[in-house]
Amino acid sequence: MESTLLNLPEPARAAEKNTSAPKNRDHSIPSFWVRDVPVFGDAILAPMDGFSDWPFRSLCRDLGSAMSYTEFVRAQHIVMAYEHMAARLTFDEVERPMVFQIYGDDPDELVAAALRVQDRQPDIIDINMGCPARKVVHNGAGVGLMRQPLKVARIFKKLSAALSIPITGKIRIGWDECRSYKLIARVVEENGGSLIAIHGRTKEQAYSGLADWDAIAEVKSAVKIPVIGNGDVKLAADIDKLKAYTGCDAVMIGRAAIGNPWIFSRLDREQVSPEMVDRMVRQHLERHLAFYGVRKGMILFRKHALQYLKLQHLPRAVRTKIITRENPEEFLELLEQAFALEESETQEN
Repeated sequence: MESTLLNLPEPARAAEKNTSAPKNRDHSIPSFWVRDVPVFGDAILAPMDGFSDWPFRSLCRDLGSAMSYTEFVRAQHIVMAYEHMAARLTFDEVERPMVFQIYGDDPDELVAAALRVQDRQPDIIDINMGCPARKVVHNGAGVGLMRQPLKVARIFKKLSAALSIPITGKIRIGWDECRSYKLIARVVEENGGSLIAIHGRTKEQAYSGLADWDAIAEVKSAVKIPVIGNGDVKLAADIDKLKAYTGCDAVMIGRAAIGNPWIFSRLDREQVSPEMVDRMVRQHLERHLAFYGVRKGMILFRKHALQYLKLQHLPRAVRTKIITRENPEEFLELLEQAFALEESETQEN
């Protein structure tokens, strides 16, 4: 895998100026543009801490995700060159357009971090203004920035002046019932932002309740830059429903893609055969082991294995036995046995 890491020497590909258009897509007309970066497709994997790493992100990309967002990285860690953050900024050329997502609350620190990661040649840098996690918002970062529109204006004004690539933002509809989404969206646009992605829930909602698609539609009407809608996309048909309802340019899919990356190929989980699941688990595990090493890779893969297997007709005890294996060969052998048993039972019925 050709990688781009924070603290590694400039890779060989740096001499080749990328064309931004992903090389594994055969489209002649972009679905939309992020300033001068064309995007081919309308379904995008959401940046998710602990999930949007290279192994999973690249698989979703293979299946049709139109852009690649990294897991978010704290600006302070980038400035201080924390080695353990580097893996989050690893990507493949075929993932382009590639978006590095960073977060923080200090405008100057965000600029310093953005300038540093810009040297790694992403296509876009995104500012996270939507994370509701307490550890992120307690000092004003993530969705905490939505309570400070003047600071958001300073951040985007400084970033758009300092960077040579587009700067974008991902927001929620607000902190609580006092919703600031339209104001923040206009502030981002007026200060040089090139795209807004909006999750139709407040910080207080977190991931509960219904996403407000009307709010997404209002943001789309309020700005001229592209808008990506996010929230309550559970089935493949919901992609077109959200676009039709809000007029947004693309749809971001988070939790619904975990265990069903095929949603980017417009397939619902019940349309995915056991053979397809088996192949995907093997491919995903292979990338996990290559990326993280055997021990860490097996441990981190468990959360994915649970999601891949939970909708299969495997007894809980069988699923538990499979996912707790520490040896890849044992894991795959048990998995093969389980799928063979399931297929046999299906044929008998």
